[in-house]
Amino acid sequence: MAAPSAALTLQPSELRPHCLARDRLQVWRPLKPRSMRDPDGREVGNITEHDIERILLATVSSYGSGTRESYGAGLLAFHVCCDAREVVEEQRAPASHSTILTFIANCCGVYSGATVRNYVAGVHAWHTIHGQRWEIDADELTALLRGAERLAPPASKRPKRLPVLTSFLTAAKAQLDLNEPLDAAVWACLTTVFFAAARLGEFTQQNLNSFQPSHHVKPSDVRHDEDRHGYKVTVIHLPTTKVAPLEGEDVYWAAQPGMPFDPGETLASHMRVNQPDRGGHLFAWKHRQGPRALTKSKSALLKRMDTIAALLGEAPMKGHGLRIGATLEYLLRGVPFDVVKSIGRWSGESFKLYLRKHAVILAPYLQSSAVLDNITRYTMSPLRQ
Repeated sequence: MAAPSAALTLQPSELRPHCLARDRLQVWRPLKPRSMRDPDGREVGNITEHDIERILLATVSSYGSGTRESYGAGLLAFHVCCDAREVVEEQRAPASHSTILTFIANCCGVYSGATVRNYVAGVHAWHTIHGQRWEIDADELTALLRGAERLAPPASKRPKRLPVLTSFLTAAKAQLDLNEPLDAAVWACLTTVFFAAARLGEFTQQNLNSFQPSHHVKPSDVRHDEDRHGYKVTVIHLPTTKVAPLEGEDVYWAAQPGMPFDPGETLASHMRVNQPDRGGHLFAWKHRQGPRALTKSKSALLKRMDTIAALLGEAPMKGHGLRIGATLEYLLRGVPFDVVKSIGRWSGESFKLYLRKHAVILAPYLQSSAVLDNITRYTMSPLRQ
């Protein structure tokens, strides 16, 4: 059987009309629609087609745009696989146990383990959205996904992202002209993302025409707060995030007075130079054709930083490196592990990856007499394996 791939031709079907990847979860339909009957097969009240469509729309909306797009790629791969194996529509949704396992097995050795896992999640989401049963043996699924990780081709594995260090930020500032609109916006965005331990994509937009006030961060989303001791923080509300697509999340940082990369100073400089509209994008900068937001796609920000990295003889900066670097910096400052997890909004154990890579983080705790003050010793939660 041919490996499932978007390069293969998907057989035409009225159930799967041509559409954007992010729309496939909603637009591509299973042969049997959502059942509106109770377990005994009786119709439930006077539920209309309009009600069913509202259920569909509400369920789809629970997934972020980026997630829908990546899941849509997985759904395409699944149906290409089914076409090649001549799986009939009745066995695609709800997918039989054998169909899903065959799909995963034929992805092994072709895609990375993370991609295979994401593809299966996409097929699962499609079932959920359209009210189809998902009855796959959890143990077999786990074993196959683990096998997919081990059989992943070397070329599918990304090189490990390097942390952006404060030494790089210090050197980079010397290459920027903060009176220039682009440089002012880039520098403010970088320092904000770094000290908030945030994702770069949360402070940029997909492309120049994709701004939505309900989705993107704006000057009106920035506020200042302080605790009872007078310690001041800047709080920025992200209207929507991957974890909280509907209510969004708050991120925050404190000023770093005296440092060359003080986020308070850089944000104030950006606001003075670019004067972004209160209801527009927070990091919009003055372009000759009008205000222009920093974007994730073909990013002016990353291009500018690539130029600076080349001048400094450094490797190109990766967006996620800011979050890794922030985590490392806070830990090296002695901030307790659980506090750093809270700053970076980690809920799972992926946070431990940052500890394994940098023995220097644990150095104070490994000495014959641990170099810890009483507060740190009290507040640091024990590491769990």
